[in-house]
Amino acid sequence: MAHKAGQKEAGRAKILQSAGRMFRSHGFGGCGVDGLAKGADVTSGAFYAHFKSKADAFREAVVVGLSDLRHGVEQMRERLGDRWRSGFVDFYLGDRRTCDLADSCAVQSLSSEVARASDDARLAYEAELQGVIEAMAAGLNGKPKARREEAIALLALLVGGVTLARAVQNPATSDAIAAAVRKAAHAMETSEAH
Repeated sequence: MAHKAGQKEAGRAKILQSAGRMFRSHGFGGCGVDGLAKGADVTSGAFYAHFKSKADAFREAVVVGLSDLRHGVEQMRERLGDRWRSGFVDFYLGDRRTCDLADSCAVQSLSSEVARASDDARLAYEAELQGVIEAMAAGLNGKPKARREEAIALLALLVGGVTLARAVQNPATSDAIAAAVRKAAHAMETSEAH
């Protein structure tokens, strides 16, 4: 039976979107193929028609998640111009810190999972991470090497801050972590201007 044009791609995208949400909320070890298939409302056989393994779906979910972040940075730069950085810091420490983990940033929620994953997943992650760094660096001032270093430092500060803020139970502690990270991120911008 032939598929309608785009139907196979749509089915794959549906599974991948659901798998990404499950990996972000439960981790790689917290879900199996049957759970991933059920989350996408497909059979395990349909899952395997699109992905060779859970590891294959994980790698692709990581790629999509980091690609989404890169696109978000690019759109924020386009929309806010020179104010993109401040907007990104506030967004990342606000919405990305408080949203459901399934909707969180893939860098924040999946990096520790990738560190334990296959070489293929780590290589895919690294390639996409380079794209995020380049998108951020393109919106900063200074020489290329300095912009890249600042983009890496800013991303690491934000991801680490959100990770810590999500891990604590007390909302006041979470808010204090976010405030301190926000202050440090804005201080980086101020020191860059001088």
